[in-house]
Amino acid sequence: LNLPRFVQLMETFVGEDISLPTVKRLIAFIKEEYKQTEEEKTEQLGKVHHISRLAQRKLLLEALFEKWDDNASGFLDLEEVDAVLSTFKEGMEKEALRKAKKHLCSRYPQLSRVGKLSPKAFQTFLELVASEFTANVDEAIDNLVEFLTTSVERSRMKCLQSLTRRKWLHNIQQAAETSGASMEPVYKAVFKALSQDAEAHGDNKKISAYIALLEENQLSPERGEILLHYVACTTDDAPYVLNQILYKDMKGVSFAAVEEGKLVHIPRVQLHGNIHFWNYDRPVEERRGSLLVLPLHDARWRVFGILGLDTLRDQCEKTIFLTHEISFYQGVSQAFSKAYHHVCRLENILQMTVTALDWLYPRAPSVHTVITYLVEPGKDKTCDYALRKVITTDNTGQKEIHSSPVLLLRKENLLRVYLFKCIDSSGVIRASVCGEYHIAVPLRDLSGQALGIFDISIGHRQKLPPHEHTDLQKMLKMAQAACSEILKMSLEETKPTYVLEAEHVANLRHAGILFHQFMLQDLRECV
Repeated sequence: LNLPRFVQLMETFVGEDISLPTVKRLIAFIKEEYKQTEEEKTEQLGKVHHISRLAQRKLLLEALFEKWDDNASGFLDLEEVDAVLSTFKEGMEKEALRKAKKHLCSRYPQLSRVGKLSPKAFQTFLELVASEFTANVDEAIDNLVEFLTTSVERSRMKCLQSLTRRKWLHNIQQAAETSGASMEPVYKAVFKALSQDAEAHGDNKKISAYIALLEENQLSPERGEILLHYVACTTDDAPYVLNQILYKDMKGVSFAAVEEGKLVHIPRVQLHGNIHFWNYDRPVEERRGSLLVLPLHDARWRVFGILGLDTLRDQCEKTIFLTHEISFYQGVSQAFSKAYHHVCRLENILQMTVTALDWLYPRAPSVHTVITYLVEPGKDKTCDYALRKVITTDNTGQKEIHSSPVLLLRKENLLRVYLFKCIDSSGVIRASVCGEYHIAVPLRDLSGQALGIFDISIGHRQKLPPHEHTDLQKMLKMAQAACSEILKMSLEETKPTYVLEAEHVANLRHAGILFHQFMLQDLRECV
């Protein structure tokens, strides 16, 4: 039990109408009667120290990753890290390093092809190396971190540049987490990061940027099985680029980036001969500049689209993208991928929620309303998180999907404090508000923390009829199982390929079916 859960347990035990003297007697009783043996104290301290060590190690390795990844690309080159580690202790630990690398590649199959370490894979690699060195993994990791920290030197200017870029990348992820399952804020954050970097670190280049997603070609299948659909771009390019379709039989290098899974850099487009120009109003003599096409990879290293940038709007001579700029753009593509899939997961969870509520209402007419909230990070230091209202369903089955943001903050909603208690404790909370009884039930992520909440109003009844209560419990259980399954789908694993935007559409349908699938499975187990 953490502190919020302990407090909630005590509040549930004593009830709402308990007198203060009774509460004080209960506290005195617990203080006197609660005892721990020395073995229990030692075991509890051991657990606390272990959790603390893991948290410190994570922070230490994240800081090390950022020091090495000075251009904020989001990845480290496996061979470069391996080469530096092979000089540890003057090369005496090469065999341990070889074994650790073998274990790492078996855990992350895509590494043998792409050779890039994500922050998570980097941490795993160092932990595997340390475990091969000695039984004392913590000491070995400390030694490795010290060695790798001194192996790389960065100037103050480079550190400031890296810090600024990471702030812009963080804004992309924050846009996804506060988007209410909408992609528009994410697109805006991506293009803002690119334009800010071009201005601050790219010699004030004028850039165009665009995002295209892979889709199944149902319009003209004779022109190729897949196409690229341009779903977002910088404002000035919208009349020419937005919602355009690039087929495989058209000029361009984007499909090369998709199929090879590697970026394509054309320093001078006027000399290439295979570039597709969307802006036909631009005279041929002005079609000069650089083009960069970066494949967008998901956590399983599958390509699902491209991020493109060019300098055709900049008529200056020196408009070639430099190495540090390209590395940062790779970081932007990685940040966009994380943000995009975060929004996709939210969409899937909301679709599953709609299906679950549709199942519930014919079976539990005594439930007056269910309001579904998503947890979002707070936008300032005075607010740790906010609750975004996303779906309201009444007892006729009518649903309202809230597209405009309706946010609840703890300090502004004293009558809804039970919702925040539910999030804090990740536990079920019962409350009475203005004579109406509510049951707040968390929807948890894979770590057990609440990512959403069902606020179930049962009107003036203190309890639901037994059969309705049973169906409500069943719905909540299946919704949680389906939510966990949706979250597991995005873990790093499996071999690389490319993935179509249509698969996301299919996943939305699958998210709804998933609830019924778990319900059927539960029924079979009961039979």
